[in-house]
Amino acid sequence: MSSSDFRQIAIRTEAGKAERLFRAAVSAFCSLTRPSRREIAQLEDLTLPLFDEVSIESRRYVAAALSECDYAPTALVRRLAEEPVEIAAPLLTRSNALSDIDLIALIGRHGLPHARAIARRKELNPTIADLIRVLERPTLVKARPPETVTRLASKPEPVATADTGRHAPGDAAENARRRLRSMMRPTGDAADVNTFLGQPAYVKLRETALTGNAAFFQTALADALEIDFATARSVTGQSGYAALLAALRALDLSEDRAFLIAVAVYPGEFPHPQAIRLFLDRYRLLHREAALDKVRAWKAETLSRAIRDNAPDASGVEHQASNSDAASASLKAS
Repeated sequence: MSSSDFRQIAIRTEAGKAERLFRAAVSAFCSLTRPSRREIAQLEDLTLPLFDEVSIESRRYVAAALSECDYAPTALVRRLAEEPVEIAAPLLTRSNALSDIDLIALIGRHGLPHARAIARRKELNPTIADLIRVLERPTLVKARPPETVTRLASKPEPVATADTGRHAPGDAAENARRRLRSMMRPTGDAADVNTFLGQPAYVKLRETALTGNAAFFQTALADALEIDFATARSVTGQSGYAALLAALRALDLSEDRAFLIAVAVYPGEFPHPQAIRLFLDRYRLLHREAALDKVRAWKAETLSRAIRDNAPDASGVEHQASNSDAASASLKAS
């Protein structure tokens, strides 16, 4: 079947028969052994404008058909995956058109129903499987902090068990954050001693982040990345942690260390276990070289700004020199 068949379907279909056209176009597409990019684009151009006009049953039919298709159009699959799980389940369970990033985003937007369908996928990314387990049993975050974090402290803060049942699942992330802070904060006399000088970059970042003073942390970040203070301030002054995530990845910090700093700087970004897991996923998926490129761009901007700032001074010096030459020429002439 060629691309002209799609046009013939549209011609033969009576006006207002969006339902029939929607199903027929997808059925014809699925019969193609290896559709071309043009045919994939044609199907999307034909079906997406009809999407809101067709019934739930037709959406369910198309989702099931495309879930078995090796070359399903990505835009249409993503649109169907946003539907309730009763429609999207075949695609969530089987479709190769959904990437790991797509799956994580779907879990973040739709929660447990979509997550359970995704959990049935074969060869599911272990990171996504971990995320789904956290969603299924969020109290695990409260009962036992991640092992990678507990190894950093010799005496973790004890977890009260008497009122465990009275906390809502949403309290798990806040409890974990408090536990992380107590593990890393200096105790006793050490709390009053300035330990920043001569310490590794991570220690400086950790201690300044835990003070709650943004300027202290921005100074430590500027030192660690070798950027100016204004750039460091812009990194942490954004509404989200994306820029900070790149900075921490460029420093090659481990996941648990990066999370501790991020949660101290952006406590409002981690209201539930899913947000914690999403941060870890994004951190793992961010290649260090890409993060280093980001830092190099910051340094280039710093240099460019320095050159611009110094430009008036240079022009002033040149102007003074020219005036001096003119004066000396005048004296010689006289």
